[in-house]
Amino acid sequence: MSRMILDTDIGTDSDDAVALALAMRSPEITVEGVTTVYGNVIVRSKIAQKIMALSGAGEAPVYAGIVKPLLHNREVFWAGIEGEGLDLVDDREEGTKHAVDYIIETVMGNPGEITLVTIGPLTNIAAAIIREPRVAKAVKEIVMMGGVTRLGSVGVELPAIEHNVKCDPEAASLVFSSGAKILMVGLDVTRQVSITRADKDELAASGTPLALTLTQQITGYMDYRKRDFTFMHDPLAVALLIRRDLVKTRKMDIRVDYDHRHPTGTTVGELNENGNVEVCLEVDRDAFLRLLRQRVFS
Repeated sequence: MSRMILDTDIGTDSDDAVALALAMRSPEITVEGVTTVYGNVIVRSKIAQKIMALSGAGEAPVYAGIVKPLLHNREVFWAGIEGEGLDLVDDREEGTKHAVDYIIETVMGNPGEITLVTIGPLTNIAAAIIREPRVAKAVKEIVMMGGVTRLGSVGVELPAIEHNVKCDPEAASLVFSSGAKILMVGLDVTRQVSITRADKDELAASGTPLALTLTQQITGYMDYRKRDFTFMHDPLAVALLIRRDLVKTRKMDIRVDYDHRHPTGTTVGELNENGNVEVCLEVDRDAFLRLLRQRVFS
């Protein structure tokens, strides 16, 4: 059983919502809490509450976190589309505690037991480590959807910079260099797992409110991006708490190269069997997508 805090920028890409639903509907995972980051964190919190309610598998406390990048030196990308197509009229309140306080208190109160699954920019996590450096060693593991090394089998096809790192490269650099045990679930593997517009009817076939809502969010995001597919980046990170054998990894040292320009935030990987970052390089795509359909869309 994995005790997890999910740190998310839910509400922009549809995959955060799918990831949360997967976590809530998996008996191998206990969702201790959800923290939101980047942009309209209050709306993101409401979206998380909505998805948990639809999951029919209980709820967890939700805490709003940091709005802007760590140094307040970069614009917030893709702002203003959070929650489109969702009815968020809800009298439930997000937790009054700040997300960073919650992360510190929960990790330090349960040393070696809490896994942080980060599927957004790393601002909340970096701030927690700045305020309480012992968090880096007290956390069981950070499972991070972020970065790209281009060292896997599809490396030549991948961009040099990944969104979550690009949004706050200073925060990402701090987390990678913190000494925490990290599993990096980057574009090396997440760009191999996608859902297409042709899958829409199959995903919605069960007719459950959760399946219908997530299918609507997925197709809406495809429309927004003007393409007929979308990657399941974030659900793959959650799935690795259920089945670590879905991926093949190598140990590396990771540094983040960045400057004042946009875009910036290249994650440079160097093989090191003693490195603190385990980098996913290959994925069993079919097994992952079967798991996702069984747990979330059935």
